Amino acid sequence: MTHGMVSAPQPEAVDAGLDVLKAGGNVMDAAIAAALVQTVVDPQMCGVAGFGSMQIFTAATGEHAFIDFHGRAPLSTRSDMWESLVVRECDDGFGFVLKGQVNETGYTSMTTPLTIKAFAEGLERFGTGSLADLIQPAIAYCEDGFIVRPKVNGFWHQPAQAGRIARLRVVTDLPATAKIYTKADGSLYNVGEVLKNPDMGRTYRRIAEAGVEDFYTGDIARAIDADMRANGGHITLADLAACETEHTAPLMSTYRGYDVATNPPPGGGLMVVEMLNILENFDLAGMGHNSPAFIATVSEAMKIATVDKDQRMGDPRFVDIPMDELMSKDYAADIAARIRSGEKFHVPRLNSGAPESKETTHICVVDDRGNVVNMTHSLGSSSGVVSDGLGFMYNNCMMVFDPRPGNPGSLAPGKARFTALCPTILLKDGKPMLVLGAPGGTTITMGVLQTILNVVDFGMSAQEAVSAPRFCATSDTIEVTNRILRSTERELQADGYPTMRYAVSYAMPIVHAIRIVDGKLDGGADPAGDGMAAQV
Repeated sequence: MTHGMVSAPQPEAVDAGLDVLKAGGNVMDAAIAAALVQTVVDPQMCGVAGFGSMQIFTAATGEHAFIDFHGRAPLSTRSDMWESLVVRECDDGFGFVLKGQVNETGYTSMTTPLTIKAFAEGLERFGTGSLADLIQPAIAYCEDGFIVRPKVNGFWHQPAQAGRIARLRVVTDLPATAKIYTKADGSLYNVGEVLKNPDMGRTYRRIAEAGVEDFYTGDIARAIDADMRANGGHITLADLAACETEHTAPLMSTYRGYDVATNPPPGGGLMVVEMLNILENFDLAGMGHNSPAFIATVSEAMKIATVDKDQRMGDPRFVDIPMDELMSKDYAADIAARIRSGEKFHVPRLNSGAPESKETTHICVVDDRGNVVNMTHSLGSSSGVVSDGLGFMYNNCMMVFDPRPGNPGSLAPGKARFTALCPTILLKDGKPMLVLGAPGGTTITMGVLQTILNVVDFGMSAQEAVSAPRFCATSDTIEVTNRILRSTERELQADGYPTMRYAVSYAMPIVHAIRIVDGKLDGGADPAGDGMAAQV
C-alpha cells in the first residue's frame, strides 16, 4: 500500500484516489483515477473534452514537470470573425459577451479537447497502472449513477447575469444533453437523486478497449467530426489529429526562503510569481491578517498582476511575453515602492459586464515520500454540447479569447487562451512543503496567492489556510466575502477603495491544498465546495 493523501472538491474522487493508493498504485495512478471520476460526478466542471495543467514532482530525482493541456482554437478560426459581435468585456477581463453568445454556448464555443490525452500521457510517463484499469471507477459511476451533490445542482440553477446565459441552458438547450441531465418529465435532478450516464460509460469503455488515440483518430473522432459538421461546429478530424500537449519545466522563483514551482503561460503561474515577488517587500504579518493595510497592499499586487496579464501575457507561441521583467525581483521592488507611496493602480476595462464563469476542478495527491501530482482541469463554463451517443460535454473555451484583432488574447488558429490555472508547489530544501491549486476563473491566482500567504506569513495549517476569509481585486473594486469585517471594509472605503461585499461567507476559488510538515501530511479542502482531504 502506498501511504498518501488526496484533496479534491468531490468525495467520490478522493475515494477513488485513495483506493488506488491502497492497492499499491502511485500518485499519478491515484490522480488519474480520481480525475476521471471527477469528469463523471462533476460533468460541467470538467471532462475528457476539456483542458488543464498537470504538475508532477518526483521526490527520488527532484524532477519537476508540467503537462500543459490547454485547448487550442480550431484551425478554421479567423482573428476578426467575431469582431462585429462584441457587446462588452467581463469585469475581470477574462472573456467577452458577444451577440448570440456564439463564444459561450453551442457548437462554435469550443477549443480542441486535450484532457484525455493528457491523462494518458501522465500515466505513460509517470504512472504504473493502465488507463484501461484506472478508468473503471469512472465507468461504474456512469453506469450505476452518482448522487447529485449540492454544488452540481447549484450550477444548474445559476441565473443569467449581465449578458451571460442561465446555467440551466447548458443542460437543457440541446436534446442530446437534456436526455442525460433531465428526468422524463423535463425536470432537473434534485440534490440526493441518482444520475446515470450510460452513453459516457460506453465511450469510456471504448477508450479502455481501443486506447486514447481512438478519441483523436478513430471511431470516437469520426463521431465527433460528424456531429460538428452537422451542427456548424469548427472542430474537425484535422483539429483532433493535431491535438498535442506540451511538456514543460515549471517557472521557478522564491518567496521568503521557499522555492516556488508553478506553471508557465498560457497558465497563470506567472501572475502568482509576480504577486509574491511584490509582496515579499512588505511585512505582511506585521500588518495583521486581513487588516485594512494588508487587504489594500495585497489588492494592489493583484491589480498590477491583472494589468500585466491583460496587456503582456498570453500564449507564448503567439505573444512575446517579457518573462525576465515580469519575474524580476527588481521589477517587483519598483512596484512595491509605488504601492508604499500610496499609488492605486487602475485596471482598464472595455465595459462592465459579468465575471468569468468559475467552473473548474482541482486535485492534489501527495505520498509519504514527497511525490506529487497537482492538477487543475476544466471545461471553462461548459458549452452545453454533447454529441448524441458519446455522453461527455465539450468545453466552451473560445469564450475567453479577445474578439478584437491585434491584442495578446486575440483569436488565431491553433492558439491557446490564457488562463489563471496555476497548480503550485512550495519547497524547502528541495522537499515539498505546500501543494495547492484551485478552480475559479480569474480568482484562481488570487485564492492560491492568499493561501500561500496564510501558510507562510501567518503559520496556518492547510485547512485553516483554505478556509480563511478571502478577497479579490481583478478590477478597481475590491471584492470581499461576508466574513471580512465591515469595519475593515469601511476603512478601505475611507481610503478611496470601491468595494463589493458578497452575501456568501465562502466564495471562489475553491482552494485545495496539502501541507507537509516534518514528513506528516496535513490536508485542506475548501468549505465552499463539497470535497474533502483524506489519507491512507
